Amino acid sequence: MTTASPTRPKRSAARALPSASISEFDGVRYLHLGETPWVQGAMRLRKHRALELEYVQRMMVWLLLCEPAALAAASPRVVQLGLGAAALTRFCHTELGLATTTVELNPQVIAACRQWFRLPANDERLNVVEADAGIWVADEANHGSADVLCIDLYDHQAAAPVLDDEAFYRDCHAVLAEGGVLVVNLFGRNASFTRSARRIEAAFAPGGGQVLMLTPTEEGNTIVVALKNGPRPDDAVLRARADWVAERCKLKAVRWLGLLGPLPPARRKPGTTAAAPDPGSPT
Repeated sequence: MTTASPTRPKRSAARALPSASISEFDGVRYLHLGETPWVQGAMRLRKHRALELEYVQRMMVWLLLCEPAALAAASPRVVQLGLGAAALTRFCHTELGLATTTVELNPQVIAACRQWFRLPANDERLNVVEADAGIWVADEANHGSADVLCIDLYDHQAAAPVLDDEAFYRDCHAVLAEGGVLVVNLFGRNASFTRSARRIEAAFAPGGGQVLMLTPTEEGNTIVVALKNGPRPDDAVLRARADWVAERCKLKAVRWLGLLGPLPPARRKPGTTAAAPDPGSPT
């Protein structure tokens, strides 16, 4: 995961990056930052190509919003902000054969993933960039460069996303090509979830995009999905794609269908009342 200052385009040079550390338990290797117990990512040693964590699996929900023919042709361009334990990067590059760019600020995380989490070296389809994610998405040279943008930006304290203002999400909107998909990991049980989700909505809805979410995992991770200027496919299309994803990728895509829905309605501010119904409308 990437740590960065919410002030862009320059990050405070005085902010030290936490060290990367490794633990193992019951056949699973975990990545941590600093001396905290928070898990930044995981890999099962005997199934290193699989996605171990439930929330990471759910971040692949964007597969339901892409044409299977495009996936079969390996045409979607995937960008990931935050490397974690390289699970998404390995899966998109190795399992799906997609052009994958991953932006990670902490060089210790990149080195740990290359040594302990089977992160491949950069090649014609893989580019792991050591950079500040906020600066990267703000750079106009990267606008329109992604069909899929996956964001998992928590630091060693794991309290809230380290990049989370409306300007950041507008830049993410710009990075996506028309019809592109944004996928963001948020802690659904954290008080910051609603604020973050509404900021994503503010960046995508005005252009005709739609914002959806999966119900939280048991750990409280909620995956928010935003479509750039595109509607949600109908149920029949989603079901057909879910069957394809389950067969091709060995993911619980059919189960995702029952978890995917709209954001909850925005709460009214204290002291406000709902608008009176139109007298000519049914009640």
